[in-house]
Amino acid sequence: MSDPQLIEVTELSDPRLADYSHQTDVALRKAQGTEHGLYLAESALVLERAVRAGHVPRSVLALGGSVDDAVAALGPWAGSVPIFVGPGELLAELTGYILHRGIIASMNRPALVSPATLLQDARLVVILENVADPTNVGAIFRSVAAIGADAVLVTPRCSDPFYRRAIRVSMGTVLQVPWGRSGDWAELGPQLRENGFDVAALALTEGAVSLRDFAAERRRAAAAAAGAGDAGAPRPKLALVLGAEGDGLTPEALAAADTVVSIPMAHGIDSLNVAAASAVALWAVAE
Repeated sequence: MSDPQLIEVTELSDPRLADYSHQTDVALRKAQGTEHGLYLAESALVLERAVRAGHVPRSVLALGGSVDDAVAALGPWAGSVPIFVGPGELLAELTGYILHRGIIASMNRPALVSPATLLQDARLVVILENVADPTNVGAIFRSVAAIGADAVLVTPRCSDPFYRRAIRVSMGTVLQVPWGRSGDWAELGPQLRENGFDVAALALTEGAVSLRDFAAERRRAAAAAAGAGDAGAPRPKLALVLGAEGDGLTPEALAAADTVVSIPMAHGIDSLNVAAASAVALWAVAE
């Protein structure tokens, strides 16, 4: 492997630093001269996961003491991708924030996987409808990766999982979990049906089924299939639908659901944060 390309940052107007210069997530997503836009990978761990997922880096911005970590995280790209190095105060002036984790990398966004492709081989998927807070989106992806759902679909008005905060909170799992952006429910509902998914919407509605009862019924169905001689029969395919903070799911999402499910609460609490609810629900229904 050739030596790393280390470039000392001395002038913030250097056009090669434009990817980092107070760029918003929206501006990066629409960056000119790129096929699918850009995103920023913050920390050596996230950069390493991005490279492992096959994403292509453009450059790295690193504090002086983090250069070795940046080189290691770049892996096969270490000799060909420029690493811009500078003191914390200067880099904070460039980016508009402190590089607490020492490294941030500009990455080419990959093409998104189509919903049809994601649903084809999946058995458990999570659908995020209009979840606006990227922190919640990132936390949900971390739960999906840890507990083992197969894919995530986000609706058109959901926050972008490639936003910097979502990636950071997810600990880079946004870059590992297969995900795509769906159409509206008029398109998504039939896609789920065609691929054999039961749709369970998490919502506080009258007549909602307890998550405990819902998960128990799925276990009984699997046991019944095994008792009928199909010992290896998996549980039915399931799509868990989670809604926006505060507003919850839209009427269209509820209408598309086969079952509305709620998490039993105690002490007068009506609901959990959507990210916490995702972890509880996934744990309950995971095989």
